[in-house]
Amino acid sequence: MSNPPFGFGPPDPDKRGDNDPSNPGQPGGAEAFNQLGQMLSQLGQMLSQAGSSSGPVNYDLAKQIALQNLSGRDDAKIGFTSETGGDSATAVRDAAHLAELWLDAATILPAGATSTVSWSARTWVEKTLPTWQRLCDPVAQQVSGAWMQALPEEAKQAAGPLLSMMGQMGGMAFGSQLGNALAQLAQEVLTSTEVGLPLGPAATSALLPANIEKFTEGLELPASEVLVFLAAREAAHQRLFAHVPWLRQRLLATVEEFAHGITVDTSALESLAGSIDPANPASIEEAMSSGLLEPQTTPEQQAALKRLETLLALVEGWVDVVVAEAIGDRLPGADALRETLRRRRATGGPAEQTFATLVGLELRPRRMRAASSLWKLVGDRHGLEKRDGLWSHPDLMPTAEDLDEPLDFADRLSEPAALDADLDPMAELERTEKAEREAREAKPDAEGGAGSDADSKGGETPTDEDPKDEGKKDEGNSPS
Repeated sequence: MSNPPFGFGPPDPDKRGDNDPSNPGQPGGAEAFNQLGQMLSQLGQMLSQAGSSSGPVNYDLAKQIALQNLSGRDDAKIGFTSETGGDSATAVRDAAHLAELWLDAATILPAGATSTVSWSARTWVEKTLPTWQRLCDPVAQQVSGAWMQALPEEAKQAAGPLLSMMGQMGGMAFGSQLGNALAQLAQEVLTSTEVGLPLGPAATSALLPANIEKFTEGLELPASEVLVFLAAREAAHQRLFAHVPWLRQRLLATVEEFAHGITVDTSALESLAGSIDPANPASIEEAMSSGLLEPQTTPEQQAALKRLETLLALVEGWVDVVVAEAIGDRLPGADALRETLRRRRATGGPAEQTFATLVGLELRPRRMRAASSLWKLVGDRHGLEKRDGLWSHPDLMPTAEDLDEPLDFADRLSEPAALDADLDPMAELERTEKAEREAREAKPDAEGGAGSDADSKGGETPTDEDPKDEGKKDEGNSPS
């Protein structure tokens, strides 16, 4: 795993304290004990000030750190204006309105956003934190649980209340790592769905004008074109997440499935213990950063990551194709923008890095481009209705193997029996249930009329028997 999940990253070498033995001029003796007391006092204050957040990640601390890192940022100074001379919020709404009009002709999915808003980096942190919590909790919970399971039983009993404090410190460590990552990501993301996940509130399109302005600086394109293009991508994502009810749950559930497979090698704990000198704090830091405790990826986790990668690629590929068809030649710089965003994803921007740190996943650009080619091929051959109808049920979606062979997938869609009967899975389910119900109702007639209670219930023995029948049964069963 190239990017270990939360809690397994090496510490920052620039953040060693003055008590690091590798630093010269270390005090010793009584002064060292005084400093130890001060450290414990500071630790107590830090635990009390970190908030009342419980669980594997201290989200109060994560939010506090992220907002502190963004405190010197002035998102009010942005350069976008609307066609009528309004502020950036008006410009964002105008761009979104135009993008929605164009998208109506490029997909059968209706508009999914009921509002379009302009966010600052700080607002992005606050609005997306609930979704990050759902993404991070399974990973952090499993990592924390693996540590506890790895401890011998006698060690757990001896530790006692210390384990609770260790849990708090672990939550703070995870929260600190998440907070720094969110602060970095908040300064780079352009829309609420750029990561490929529905991070923001449902039915809300959100763009970050300050980040978009920074992104536009080196493109040599009109700022208004960039804004409309990004508004179209955000609106397309929202249409997908709003009208494909299983998609959001499937994405988040796959992350949870990966997290549940995280384990810590207990033999690594023994190696770690042997390499630590209690009198030398630097040895602890070296041991923690050695990679001994990095969790191993199981075959089940690899399968979950492959499914998640494929689904994210299908989402991004569909948005890429739909936006390209919606814009057409309306924006002269659309092709250049499309390629720029593809390269932005391919170079592993902050969105990919943060997600890779979270679950060990890197969204390969080859998959995204392959998904884009597949959606384009299906649309050209079969039209928008069949292309977008595939989102009606997860079983109809292309697989990773289909991304390798898009022509075969398109050919299978040409078979009427294979596609037409399945495009509306709910209708098919209703037809099946109706046929079974009619078969049950017709069964008594087929066996000779209304018959007994057993016949009317499909041949099953009635549970509530008549007392007279019970007496006859006993009489008939009595010995002669």
